Amino acid sequence: MAIEVGTEAPDFELKDNHGATVKLSDFRGEKSVVLLFYPFAFTGVCTGELCALRDELPKFVNDEVQLLAVSNDSIHTLRVFAEQEGLDYPLLSDFWPHGNTSRAYGVFDEDKGCAVRGTFIIDKAGVVRWTVVNGLPDARDLNEYVKALDTL
Repeated sequence: MAIEVGTEAPDFELKDNHGATVKLSDFRGEKSVVLLFYPFAFTGVCTGELCALRDELPKFVNDEVQLLAVSNDSIHTLRVFAEQEGLDYPLLSDFWPHGNTSRAYGVFDEDKGCAVRGTFIIDKAGVVRWTVVNGLPDARDLNEYVKALDTL
């Protein structure tokens, strides 16, 4: 069960596709965060979603907002994926301990060993203000994210 709107977002510390440490708490008081969980790099639906975000990046990475995309892939896989697709935002690895952050947000599929498509918009105070969770084959509508961000 995914965490609910109004809940304080669980903090995490994950490595990005360049090996740098990213902590959710580093954005507190500075930026809202669009936290997007996706199953795996290089898969069709995931690639489509992440490239759609790339194509609209100024809406999701600016002075007020930071996009963080999380999968259970290794940082090495994420580095190649970002380079291949031209993704200029942090891809975070929830590889080890496997799925800990995905579990904290209630979006880890134990049977499949990966996160489902969960998105959480977290305000500057660290509170979840909007969320959507889709099954593995179901792409999300990024226009919904834009509408949700407009309400912050």
